[in-house]
Amino acid sequence: MARLLYVEASPRKQRSHSIAVSRAFLDAYRAANPTDTIEELDVFAEKLPPFDGDTIAAKYAVMGGEDFSQEQKAAWDDVTQRGEKFKSFDKYVFSVPMWNFGISYALKHYIDYITQPGLLFKTTDSGDYEGLCSGPALVICARGGEYNPAMPGGYDYQAPYMKLWCGFVGLSPELLLVQPTLNNGPEAAKQARAEAIEEAKKKAAEF
Repeated sequence: MARLLYVEASPRKQRSHSIAVSRAFLDAYRAANPTDTIEELDVFAEKLPPFDGDTIAAKYAVMGGEDFSQEQKAAWDDVTQRGEKFKSFDKYVFSVPMWNFGISYALKHYIDYITQPGLLFKTTDSGDYEGLCSGPALVICARGGEYNPAMPGGYDYQAPYMKLWCGFVGLSPELLLVQPTLNNGPEAAKQARAEAIEEAKKKAAEF
């Protein structure tokens, strides 16, 4: 029995294309894997503490091998608890809308909060990085425009960032793009969403 974590990163809920495609994937996944468990994490509902003050001081204490103050320990215990919970899952699904060519601030905050040395990654003796998580990750990226690597200026900092970060912490990412959802009008958005939902259902059977 596998455990899957679904990370939802859009506040638009019923209007969100990334969430609609993710929900279709999860429904198909449940049907194909009835004994697996799925846990949901809405980054907009997490209300994470700011990563400053005692928290960032604790991070540098960890990196420098120094002792914690009582306040720093309490702050770092929260980071550790959330990071350990994240890496305890076997599979991952991310619902990711594009915001200003990147990801939403709430998702970035969550990533910055848990991506800590000795927790989600480590530095090897040779100076390389090694991720401490494992498992497949499906990253469902919705975007108003239609982006590809050949576009001048490299506007897409959403999908490449998520792919890079997943690989950095040890996950094996696969992207599912939902595009365009805005630029070409409602009919194009409807078609893009329907096509992505069908692709998501197929991927769920093999995930």
